[in-house]
Amino acid sequence: MAMLYKLFGFLDKLKQSKIAYAHCDVPCGIYDPHLAQLAAHTVIRMNMLISELPPIVPSMAPEQRKEALHKLSRYIATKEESAELCKKEIRILWGDYFKPEHLQKYPQLHELVWKAMKLGSKVRQEINMQASEELLEAVNKIADIFWQTKGKETARAKADFYPTGRETVYPKL
Repeated sequence: MAMLYKLFGFLDKLKQSKIAYAHCDVPCGIYDPHLAQLAAHTVIRMNMLISELPPIVPSMAPEQRKEALHKLSRYIATKEESAELCKKEIRILWGDYFKPEHLQKYPQLHELVWKAMKLGSKVRQEINMQASEELLEAVNKIADIFWQTKGKETARAKADFYPTGRETVYPKL
């Protein structure tokens, strides 16, 4: 295996490869708002888990404190990664999928994308359930428009992993 790496390294020095560029982030029109929606749900769930943690106080037993801090740091990291994933997926739809004719038909789309991006940043910076729920709603509205551009009727389903049943937009089959 090491020999192959040496051979390719040598060939690359003789004639450097050209960099390949793709016309979009996803090959051949495979777009779906599902990952953005899942990421927004994850942000909400992490906020829920953070709020359920006991207060971390100096009087805690060292092992309890260590466990609580460990959970808190994992929840925050997951929340921030998911918020960034949500923003990334919205950027891909915005930059690669949506076209001028979509903006003409759905003039609110620009404002929705802008709002989702701002909310994505806000939920990274804060432990804020209201902003997290607003992010999910903005992403669901974008998903609804996305599916309408594909000629698909949409529906809303309550996510059963929340006590209050937050919703997700999906295409009717």
